[in-house]
Amino acid sequence: MPPKKARPQTITDYINAAPKEARQKLRQMRACIRKAAPGAVEGIKWGMPAFSHRRILVMFAAFKHHIGFYPTSSAMNAFAKDLSKFTTGKGSIQFPLDKPLPLPLIRKITAFRVRESIEKDRKWRTGRKTMSETASND
Repeated sequence: MPPKKARPQTITDYINAAPKEARQKLRQMRACIRKAAPGAVEGIKWGMPAFSHRRILVMFAAFKHHIGFYPTSSAMNAFAKDLSKFTTGKGSIQFPLDKPLPLPLIRKITAFRVRESIEKDRKWRTGRKTMSETASND
């Protein structure tokens, strides 16, 4: 039995292990997302590259004929008109490998997810002062 492939630990590992035809697009996708979410943390979630800021913002992955982009269903609904020319699922978009990536759209969707993350997290605040705020008022 052949040895199991090691699971990628970083986005760089993931890109380097991806099919050669997809690597350049994966690099473009990563750079685009970094620009739209500069404070986001890179990582691997469910075996895919992911960017997080308080919660997972977006993920992407390489497939045989496309790059999958996973921005959540709320982003899918917000950008439904822009996504009408792509194959989509409930929370996924397929960008064909044989066509240029729609980088401005990817950037807009990622920025939307950043704003959404910040707004949703604001709703969880209790209204109580934090320990540091309390200490500074004493």
